[in-house]
Amino acid sequence: MNLAAALWAVIYTLTGLALPNSLPLGFQLCSAILLFYFLRTKNFAVYRFLQLALFLFVPFVLQWSIGSFVSSSGIVLLALLAPIGAMVVYGHRESIPWFVAYAVMMVLSGAFDYFLAEGDADGIPLKTVAMFFVLNFTILSTIVFLLLRYFVKQKDKYQEELFSQHALLSAERAKSDALISSMLPAPIAERLKNQTSAIADSYADITVMFADLANFTEFAEALSPSEVVSFLNEVFTRLDQLAIRYRLDKIKTVGDAYMVVGGLATDRTGHVFAVADMAIAIQEMTRTDPLFLRHGTAFHIGIATGPAVAAVIGSTRLSYDVWGDTVNLAARMTGEAASGSIEVDRATFRRLASRYDFGEARKVVFKGKGETIVYALMRRKPESDDAVESLGLPAGQP
Repeated sequence: MNLAAALWAVIYTLTGLALPNSLPLGFQLCSAILLFYFLRTKNFAVYRFLQLALFLFVPFVLQWSIGSFVSSSGIVLLALLAPIGAMVVYGHRESIPWFVAYAVMMVLSGAFDYFLAEGDADGIPLKTVAMFFVLNFTILSTIVFLLLRYFVKQKDKYQEELFSQHALLSAERAKSDALISSMLPAPIAERLKNQTSAIADSYADITVMFADLANFTEFAEALSPSEVVSFLNEVFTRLDQLAIRYRLDKIKTVGDAYMVVGGLATDRTGHVFAVADMAIAIQEMTRTDPLFLRHGTAFHIGIATGPAVAAVIGSTRLSYDVWGDTVNLAARMTGEAASGSIEVDRATFRRLASRYDFGEARKVVFKGKGETIVYALMRRKPESDDAVESLGLPAGQP
């Protein structure tokens, strides 16, 4: 519009039209002032309204300063930019008042031409010419406006549907991410979301713990299937809370056995102490928690430290698991441990000996492993609390 106004000013100056020449200059000056106002205040609402008002009124004022539709060369058609611009910067609903204002101004200008026109042009009365100017301009403007409004309305409709679908997709993705995070350790879940290749890692030093309910088979026979499931759900929920507290990774449950691992996170130190503290907390829980007291149940626990391999397996039903001699040893020690006891291997004992109390060592023969020395973990030494806290672990038993 400012470029058009500059062209109008040049032509009107060359043709000696003083008043019409000053109006485009006034339009440019007002536009510049409005733009400066917007850059200073960032108030787009005021700038938008006033600039569209200039688009609407200046062409009509120009025509009235020159004369009629014919003598102004139909310059009022440029006022159509106001409702079309409103459709772009407001919306299809908000553009209607601007188009109504445009149509009223067009009819008003036509009425001036009709009642003030005299004579004829090429045998056609100027009154008729003025009437058809209004009619043709109004019809053309209406068609253009309605077509544009239809397409803008459809665009808004599809955009709303797109936003809605995107919101639903985001919600479903959040559910999927939450499900994956509940099934896998957090670092593994994050990697699974960001890479397509298989996830398999070798660890030189992790600590594996199995916690198995003692005499569960006989205990379960006295309960209905729903009661067994409800009981295990309450038990494993408590163990999940402890795993979170000690920042360990739950790997899986197999029947009444619970498997947890420390040392999978690359930024984690002191995982052996964390696993030991969780094991002690489990045994303490069986002596204080009403759930275990009511049913008279306890755990036997096995802990081993050493190398292992961890990987995500499956393509439709993902599972994260850990393999190796360390895992096998922890599982076999759990089976040999007495109810309410915690058995650890030599590697774990060496890490814990200065900070924890142990019972007498004993020799156990495991199939495929031969004779193995195991140690009964009893409790953490009181004077070791501060040292363990420095590793970021909770001090004392829960």
